[in-house]
Amino acid sequence: MKYLLSGTAAVLALSATAVLANDSVKEATANPAQWAIQTGDYANTRYSNLDQINASNVGDLRVAWTFSTGVLRGHEGSPLVIGDIMYVHTPFPNNVFALDLNDNGKILWRYEPQQDPNVIAVMCCDTVNRGLSYADGMVFLSQADTTVVALDAKTGEPKWSHKVGDPAIGETLTATTMPVKDKLMVGISGGEYGVRGRMTALNIKDGTEAWKAYSTGPDAEMLMDPEKTMSLGKPVGADSSLKSWEGDQWKIGGGSIWGWFSYDPDLNLIYYGTGNPSTWNPAQRPGDNKWSMTIFARDADTGMAKWVYQMTPHDEWDFDGVNEMILTDQDFNGAPRKLLTHFDRNGFAYTLDRESGELLVAEKYDPAVNWATEVVMDPASDQYGRPQVVPEFSTAQNGEDTNTTGICPAALGTKDQQPAAFSPKTNLMYVPTNHVCMDYEPFRVAYTAGQPYVGATLSMYPAPNSHGGMGNFIAWDNVKGEIKWSLPEKFSVWSGALATAGDVVFYGTLEGYLKAVDATSGKELYKFKTPSGIIGNVMTYEHGGKQYVGVLSGVGGWAGIGLAAGLTNPNEGLGAVGGYAALSDYTELGGQLTVFELPGGGAAQTGMSGMSGMSGMSGMGGMSGMSGMGGMSGMDGMSGMSGMGGMSGMSGMDGMSGMSGMGGMSGMDGMSGMGGMSGMAADPTAPAAGQGGSSAVETGTVSPNEAPAGTPAAKPSN
Repeated sequence: MKYLLSGTAAVLALSATAVLANDSVKEATANPAQWAIQTGDYANTRYSNLDQINASNVGDLRVAWTFSTGVLRGHEGSPLVIGDIMYVHTPFPNNVFALDLNDNGKILWRYEPQQDPNVIAVMCCDTVNRGLSYADGMVFLSQADTTVVALDAKTGEPKWSHKVGDPAIGETLTATTMPVKDKLMVGISGGEYGVRGRMTALNIKDGTEAWKAYSTGPDAEMLMDPEKTMSLGKPVGADSSLKSWEGDQWKIGGGSIWGWFSYDPDLNLIYYGTGNPSTWNPAQRPGDNKWSMTIFARDADTGMAKWVYQMTPHDEWDFDGVNEMILTDQDFNGAPRKLLTHFDRNGFAYTLDRESGELLVAEKYDPAVNWATEVVMDPASDQYGRPQVVPEFSTAQNGEDTNTTGICPAALGTKDQQPAAFSPKTNLMYVPTNHVCMDYEPFRVAYTAGQPYVGATLSMYPAPNSHGGMGNFIAWDNVKGEIKWSLPEKFSVWSGALATAGDVVFYGTLEGYLKAVDATSGKELYKFKTPSGIIGNVMTYEHGGKQYVGVLSGVGGWAGIGLAAGLTNPNEGLGAVGGYAALSDYTELGGQLTVFELPGGGAAQTGMSGMSGMSGMSGMGGMSGMSGMGGMSGMDGMSGMSGMGGMSGMSGMDGMSGMSGMGGMSGMDGMSGMGGMSGMAADPTAPAAGQGGSSAVETGTVSPNEAPAGTPAAKPSN
């Protein structure tokens, strides 16, 4: 692996003073000019106080600049912005770029891990990565091979690395990490391979393990106190997990942790959800299968569980519970409460008291949901908190080798990991959803380490008796438990939402549109077609007194796995290939960051997107000494030209091929992201240059800009 260093003054914006990660993240996220954490803040609100772009002018947005990642797979997550530097990540092979916002997006350094491409074979649903995290002057990368690497934010030099799992048994890393105080929270993926889910806390200073808490098994290994850990107001009791499994099935019982994490500094609690139990065949694992499908609240220092709530006991449909926990302080029944809202894949939106774990609201956020009638809300009932399963749609009751049809939602849920946003101005949550149903046939499967442990075949299709599309973008009242408005979409909305103080909400579509809607009414205010389908999360930042909006495009993920991996059998991709077959008529592979701006205003954007001296000519691109079209940036109707030439701000990249960003030609098959980043292979499985291991600090070499790519200039010490 390698990383490239450029001597630039821009990095001085990053302080060398070490502080607790808690403080550095809180301070960074308090400044709306930055996007310092994937979720916008510790509360997962994905809300920005920036309002330069607002409901009255968002229709004037144009492309400011673009950046080709050089990788053609599903691009989830978003860039980070710390000071004057933007940090961009890619899917496998998980490259990292530091871009100078003061110098036309010039690459300050790049980090290219060397990973065994065989890890791709055990990545469930595309080679995605949900982004970087930042704290204490370091950028943290989760590699697919389960290596966590801490990179110096100024130089890209690896400070430490630690491997938290083993791909040989199906363990991978796809989620971002979350810095909390002096620790870094790390999950694990691999529920379809019978892994045993867990949360690991690493010491930020050196990467050593501070604590580890499993999702299943003995109390001590789950960091669960039988008398003090509560579930719906009652102690969980001794061996709460072991008693809910048959034999040793818990050892390969899943409960992986690959979604988003939240943190309440006042309560010192971290919140996250656990995934499906393994296998997907419910007949092979009788019992509630605790604590899969569960919301956990844990002490950040010790990892001890304060409370848990299992949403889907004995899951029969692969309704992972990993989606984000949004933390808000709102009135509930006339009294202020510390709330947690979770939109589960099972189609129910839950609102709980995040201090006590009390269940306050559990309502369907898509009317098509039919597998359960309701969640029992009476604390006096022995069914309190449990969904009431409809026998017709119970794959367990219908039995093995029986195809249960018409289940809503499908296994990918009414919402998968694509995060929602919350606006304190409207008190509404903005939720990207799937409007998809399925047929599900479980079958008996044997466990072999490192081999798929699924045990079911699926087919997916749009929810019947509806608008015919596969998605909706909705506004949700989390206190009342009701939809305020809903926008139909042709395909699932697989991107993360962004809400802003400008009364605008942004999201992306699988066809590749960035859309902006009015936060109150849902009225569409703007859309622009990027080069590939959007499964990334929309972010915003301010630089030079000007607000920007950015999003990664690159179709993939579970919904887009057919396109991303070249699959054609309708049953492949766990049923998604057939369900989303029409997606290939609307988009192609890609890998590009597109950044949007308003015309004029702010500091001069010299050279950015070829707009130098051309700011008044919205969409005309301007040549500014660059070959190519520079972008046709603001011309919504010209989406086929978006980013053409791809030279957006890349003039400072010595020795670059001049091809960077060719994928701006929206709809030009196979071109998206082809512009070699200093010769980087478009094939994501191609070995990266450099050397190093997965667990040692010596993980790369430094190459100054003036040296040929890959030429060692210095080697970090152990």
